[in-house]
Amino acid sequence: ECVSGCVCPEGLFDDGKGGCVEEKDCPCIHNNQWYSPGQKITVDCNTCTCQKGFWSCTEHVCYGTCMIYGSGHYITFDGKFYDFDGSCEYVATQDFCGDKNSSGSFSIITENVPCGTTGVTCSKAIKMFLGKTELKLENKEYKEIQRDIGDDVRYWNRTVGLYLVIEASNGVMLIWDKKTTVFIKLTPDYKGKLCGLCGNFDDKSNNDFTTRSGLQETNALKFGNSWKQSSMCPDVTQEIKPCDVKPHRKSWAEKECSIIQSEVFRICHSKVNPVPFYEACVHDACSCDSGGDCECFCSAVAAYAQECTKAQACVFWRTPDICPIFCDYYN
Repeated sequence: ECVSGCVCPEGLFDDGKGGCVEEKDCPCIHNNQWYSPGQKITVDCNTCTCQKGFWSCTEHVCYGTCMIYGSGHYITFDGKFYDFDGSCEYVATQDFCGDKNSSGSFSIITENVPCGTTGVTCSKAIKMFLGKTELKLENKEYKEIQRDIGDDVRYWNRTVGLYLVIEASNGVMLIWDKKTTVFIKLTPDYKGKLCGLCGNFDDKSNNDFTTRSGLQETNALKFGNSWKQSSMCPDVTQEIKPCDVKPHRKSWAEKECSIIQSEVFRICHSKVNPVPFYEACVHDACSCDSGGDCECFCSAVAAYAQECTKAQACVFWRTPDICPIFCDYYN
């Protein structure tokens, strides 16, 4: 139908801001923001340039990142977000997949223990197997154990701010906040060769729930149970809802976690969906009721802030009242 209003003269194009421009001057849009021709943005490890209304991007293959944080929250290499609360040791990721004889160069195990009295679990210790070296990260430090079999894989460790970073010569990097947050970063060489709770890193999130026996699952509990290290551990049979168990903490949790959906993070909302992070935060704030409640809340908000930073939205959310960090001490 006809709609009254302004139209650009022939040969010119609407620039989205109420003006008319030639095709070469058309702007581009990304995450609801307009960019002028020639402007560059970074997406993951690629640079995109705005040209005639379209993005022209470099095509580097990027590192994959898997995040495990708080009370059993996982974001796989392919970006699938799910919860799994098991009290056992589980394979986070490894390249020993497929047939029994297949050789791999590493595996990372997360040991989950109850945190709080509601039954949810947090990652307490991480074991990293690199060839014949085993590293155990626990109680804010790590120790090395040498085994008899396996290849020599060199590794380096360094401290970056709050984090301990372990980087290995086979392209595996582990970043640990010495509490309940772990980032696993891998080079693109591992694409499609992985298995475990972090998925298979093949750029498709719909097949990340592949069990140890190679079956596709839709249920996070069945998928998670298949990756436990010891058959002695009980299977997880139901999802824990800590706010139902501790209803008196729910309103406090919602109030504290509302920072994720507030003005403070507004710049990030169009880049990273805040809803799953807010729900995970409320879950954690309800569940940690035995002295670690601030730590649980802070880890949950920090996880969203980390994703925002990855998406080029830097947010300054910590204050002297909310999850302060004494920078001078860490410097």
